[in-house]
Amino acid sequence: MTSLPSGCTGVLALADGTVLAGVGVGHVGEAVGEVCFNTAMTGYQEILTDPSYMAQIVTFTFPHIGNVGVNGEDTEQFGEGARTTARGAVFRDLPTDPSNWRATKGPAGDLDAWMKSRGVVGLAGVDTRALTRRIRETGMPHAVIAHDPHGRFDLDALIAEARAWTGLVGLDLAKDATTLQSFTFEEGLWAWPEGYAQPRPAPGYEVAVLDYGIKRNILRGLTSIGARATVLPAATTAEEVLARKPDGILLSNGPGDPAATGEYAVPEIRKLIDSGVPVFGICLGHQMLARALGARTVKMEQGHHGANHPVKDLDTGRVEIVSMNHGFTVDRESLPEPVRETHVSLFDGTNAGLALADRPVFSVQHHPEASPGPTDSLYLFDRFARLMDAGR
Repeated sequence: MTSLPSGCTGVLALADGTVLAGVGVGHVGEAVGEVCFNTAMTGYQEILTDPSYMAQIVTFTFPHIGNVGVNGEDTEQFGEGARTTARGAVFRDLPTDPSNWRATKGPAGDLDAWMKSRGVVGLAGVDTRALTRRIRETGMPHAVIAHDPHGRFDLDALIAEARAWTGLVGLDLAKDATTLQSFTFEEGLWAWPEGYAQPRPAPGYEVAVLDYGIKRNILRGLTSIGARATVLPAATTAEEVLARKPDGILLSNGPGDPAATGEYAVPEIRKLIDSGVPVFGICLGHQMLARALGARTVKMEQGHHGANHPVKDLDTGRVEIVSMNHGFTVDRESLPEPVRETHVSLFDGTNAGLALADRPVFSVQHHPEASPGPTDSLYLFDRFARLMDAGR
């Protein structure tokens, strides 16, 4: 397009020169990133605060975003702001006024104000179905999302910035998403109507969590099985982990290229595998575990982002609906012996889980904590607990 429509205060400029114009939302400014789409019908606050979306611009396929507002409980990251989560968001309709009993009272519960406070640039009033179709057909584009209340945009400069961005391949983002110092997490899962202040099992396991961009609800999944979760920086050595004498080790979710983060993480993960301590990997942790076992990871064209993904458990034959958020995948053809594939995506046949036949090690590509999403996969935390029981 050569000109912008009257009243335009926001744009999404793609690297191929396409410009989508609409109404700016949230933070005034611009951000560059990879554009993906998410098909979840709920949980936009959790999505926008998931560190796995770092350096990405999320297009929501569900049109009604903002209608339940925001609150202080549903933030997933431990850091603050868009630096370590989604950089931007694209909506079909302007976010509506909040109408939910859990929304924070006053302006702080409004999605637009919340995005401003976090530095998240938003764009509303565009055809998200067309953008989603484009991503499905041609892959996730590089783009710049911009918001200016006065509608002043240098489109050529924005397009050039999108073209110059090198993308996620080769990026170690876990080093920025991780905690800088260790801490212990003890909060339990949310339950209506008490919220998170519910009784939970007394700690019976000590779990060391390598933080590549951990979500709060994954840690709550651990406390639900009676674990005391000690969160450690991504670059923690295997010797430092094992010195804590954990009953189990969790390799967390996180953003970026597993090959890049794996340059320092994979050698330590190999030592953890050899230790005999049960290991559970999730998302990025799953991918780096696979690399530690000798498999390859590859960049996906459109990735998997949503809370309605069907995955088959090959051990039980059960099909579960899961939450997924990843742009890289494990090449299932590269899985060596004695690695066994345990889960597979029924959308495209990609790998969704693995386990070792001779050691207490397993992982999944999806997010079993269900935040947002269905709770079909919460049993995986119980599986982890059984492995820890067997190791005692």
